[in-house]
Amino acid sequence: MKKQWETQCTQKTISLLSPLGTIQVSGCENGVHTIQILMDVAPAERSPERPLSCVVNDRPAETSPELQRCVDWLQAYFSEPRTAGSLPLPAFHHSTLQTDTFTSRVLQVLLRDVRFGETVSYKRLAEMAGNPRAVRAVGGAMRRNPVPLLIPCHRVISSSGQSGPYMRGEGNHLKQWLLTHESQRGAD
Repeated sequence: MKKQWETQCTQKTISLLSPLGTIQVSGCENGVHTIQILMDVAPAERSPERPLSCVVNDRPAETSPELQRCVDWLQAYFSEPRTAGSLPLPAFHHSTLQTDTFTSRVLQVLLRDVRFGETVSYKRLAEMAGNPRAVRAVGGAMRRNPVPLLIPCHRVISSSGQSGPYMRGEGNHLKQWLLTHESQRGAD
């Protein structure tokens, strides 16, 4: 159910072409609402030799500064990942991130404490968020993350070191690509 402040937003969407496929960023003047990875590029087309760029494919005539900040961050993440950490993140304007819930706390801890090229287990993230027994709830928080890539749910792995599911298991190949991208590009 949308909160009243969400229904009053005039959302706009920017479409980007990235090594992952098309990424759609939606938001309003107050911040980014969602990021969707459409998975329209076959995994075989994602290779280290492919240029790492993220270009605008479609944008409305006017965009908010927050949407532009998100586009700038995504472009840096794919082409010059070491610089992405120095860029300001856009404001978030999604109810999941505006409430005082365990999900919101987990996502904020992940954003704040797990850096580029690092990974964290679901168990450790539950501990960091203040409830060591809430490992399954951490998995649920990852599934409800409205802004993947910005809040790096791809960095959360199982305690065994396996990458674990991404995008309800349909994007496992994307998670592996992102982890490899960060490990290789962070060492440049």
